[in-house]
Amino acid sequence: MSNILVAYFSAGGTTKRTAALLAKAAGAELFEIQPKEPYTAADLDWTNKKSRSTVEMNDPSSRPEIGKRLANMADYGVVFVGFPIWWYTAPTIIKTFLESYDFAGKTIVPFATSGGSGLGKTESALRPCAPAAVWKTGKVLRGETESSLKSWVESLGV
Repeated sequence: MSNILVAYFSAGGTTKRTAALLAKAAGAELFEIQPKEPYTAADLDWTNKKSRSTVEMNDPSSRPEIGKRLANMADYGVVFVGFPIWWYTAPTIIKTFLESYDFAGKTIVPFATSGGSGLGKTESALRPCAPAAVWKTGKVLRGETESSLKSWVESLGV
């Protein structure tokens, strides 16, 4: 078994496809971070100030519950954590994920998918959720190939 994990949250499928390609390129295991209560299309309507995603993103203490835990997190030394960019940062469920495990001594590499924005201050917002981890600089992935992802993983030295 690989000691690398690609854990991801995907609302619309883009991050899921990217995570699967990254896992293949890195020779990693794949784990989907799923909310206990799945998001509906109405929940994801960012134009509605009362939609679930908007309410969560406007509340810094929001921690949506995760439906399934990863039983063997101790087996992994490197964890790529992927998500779509919401409101210029990671969805709050990513904070739930990071706070749910002991990442002491593990390497975390964030990655995101986005139609146009970059990571912004995402990394500085996530680091306090796993302060004992070794954080590598993340990347927004757009239109990557298995080959380009393999090169990126190798450049990280993980």
